[in-house]
Order: sequence, then structure tokens, then C-alpha cells
Amino acid sequence: MTQSTPPSGPPVDANPYADAPAAPADQPPVLEKAAAPQDAPQGAPQPGFPVAPVAPAAPVRNNFPLGLVASIGAGVVSAILYGLVIGLTKHEIGYAAVGVGFLVGIAAGRVGGRSQTLPVVSVIVSVAAIYLGQLIGEAMIGADETGLSFSTIFFDHFSVVQQAWKDNADPLTFVFFAVAAYVAFQSARKTGD
Repeated sequence: MTQSTPPSGPPVDANPYADAPAAPADQPPVLEKAAAPQDAPQGAPQPGFPVAPVAPAAPVRNNFPLGLVASIGAGVVSAILYGLVIGLTKHEIGYAAVGVGFLVGIAAGRVGGRSQTLPVVSVIVSVAAIYLGQLIGEAMIGADETGLSFSTIFFDHFSVVQQAWKDNADPLTFVFFAVAAYVAFQSARKTGD
């Protein structure tokens, strides 16, 4: 097999190394370092090197009032859904409570952005939404057992609904409150970044 040799001749495209004398065969070639301009500041692009375009920084969202409204809205909607789940199954489902915390935190973080207080607000709203959902579920169960309407049980006999919640609450209820609060805090903090 034969190896082709490059054509000899004048330097191509002003290559500074093209006219350098060839190094002996037993030594590796030594390339001279090109002198950098002395007046260029450190880190400045050197001549001959392409500079990549830099995208402008994304604006930081920090809208606390809008995040507060979004978390309250998500809390009300998720409380109603959680109450319907409890009322239809006649059981408290703890994972649904964690879902309430997740929805409230996501809504607060996505809409409100990077506010330091939104994760704390989402904890408060999610715990209130879980409590409201459990009260709605208790009222639905009471309406099925008594034959009265849900609105009569919930609005006219609210103290009875609260007492039924206290009687049915167990330590696991409060564990799910804590887990849902943690999930709301983390999801609001991470989606706000």
C-alpha cells in the first residue's frame, strides 16, 4: 500500500505552520505558540476564534398575588374532588390527600414563580383544602345515612359534620396531613424555580 505525500509548495491559506522547517524523523514536531495580544483582557475572545452567541437570561417570575389566587383556586377545586372521593367510597383515602397537596403546590409554583412565601402559603392552603374535603365527604356520608340533602347537612348542621370528623379522625389522618403539606411545599418550591 502506498502512502500519498502532501504536495510541496507555498503555504495554503496563510497557515503559519506550513512554512516551518520539518522536524527530524526521530523527534516529534514542536509547534510555536502564537503570541496573544498583550492588551486583551483575560477571558476575552482571541482573534480567529468564533464566539458563540449567548442567549439572554430568562426573566424571573415572582408574582405572589397571582400565585396565592392560583393556590386557593386549586385548593378549592381539589377539596371538592377529594370530598367527592370520600363521599362516594365512604373511606378516607390518604393518597388523594397527598394529591391535593401536590396540586396546590404545583399551581402556586407555576403561576406565582419564585416567591419565598408561596411554598409556605401552599402548605397552609393544602392543609385547609384537605380539611374542607374531609368535611365535604363527611357531609355526603351523613346525607346518605339521614336522607337529608347535602346542603342541609353541610350548611345547617355544620357543627355535627365537624363532630363526625373529630370522631372519625385517627393518627393516620394527621400523618397524611403532614405528608400532603410536605408535598405542597416541595412542589411549590421546585416548580417556582
